[in-house]
Amino acid sequence: MKELWSIFRDDNSWNEKTIIGFLSFAMMVVTAMVDVATGIFGENLEVKEFIYNSFVIITIGSFGIAGLEGVLKSKSPED
Repeated sequence: MKELWSIFRDDNSWNEKTIIGFLSFAMMVVTAMVDVATGIFGENLEVKEFIYNSFVIITIGSFGIAGLEGVLKSKSPED
């Protein structure tokens, strides 16, 4: 349990942006699977467009920022 709270400190090895991006992407995948499952049974799963778009923006933003940080860290000035 102590390790779980360590992700909220500034000096941890967790990349919070990728965690949030993965969770957002996982929610989109679960929504798509539930939509397919309900479609098989003839029901219509209504997902509001702005909710789905919010997950898309969070996913792209999280992975984009994390990727940019990785690129910028790898281009450190040579001594």
